[in-house]
Amino acid sequence: MTKLSFTKTVILITVFFSVGSNLYAGEDIFSRKIAIGLGPEWNMNSHHNFAGATVLSFDYSLPSVPLALGINASSSYNFSQTVVLEASPFLRWYFPGSKHTGLFVQADAGFTYIMEDTDRYPMFMGGLRMGYRLSLGSLFFIEPFARGGYPFVFGIGLSAGLRF
Repeated sequence: MTKLSFTKTVILITVFFSVGSNLYAGEDIFSRKIAIGLGPEWNMNSHHNFAGATVLSFDYSLPSVPLALGINASSSYNFSQTVVLEASPFLRWYFPGSKHTGLFVQADAGFTYIMEDTDRYPMFMGGLRMGYRLSLGSLFFIEPFARGGYPFVFGIGLSAGLRF
């Protein structure tokens, strides 16, 4: 596949997911269904100490239901010897009447890769997250959250992002 055809394919897929799913739904075709967020987290992702993390998230709000599908990726470091990488697909449920903003509960399941000195531990992970997506106009949002699960025990953080 040439670079030009790859670029056209990516543009077509982006347009389809951001506009195509709403063409016949009786909704505004310019409603924002895709969100990308980035932010810090403080967690217990190390059995030696607390860790600071950077979290990147991507989600797609499903039309006509208060659900979103997405993926979180994060990297934690306990400031001495432990680095933890996480990747987890998720299902998010917004409380009814919220139009994909406001209070939500999210189920995460994925994998964790723990690196301590020369040791490596790949593990499955899972957990629940609660948060609040606060819209700042139609384009921006902030999202404080708290999560609990295995193997990270807990985490609290704040994401900021764009909807398109």
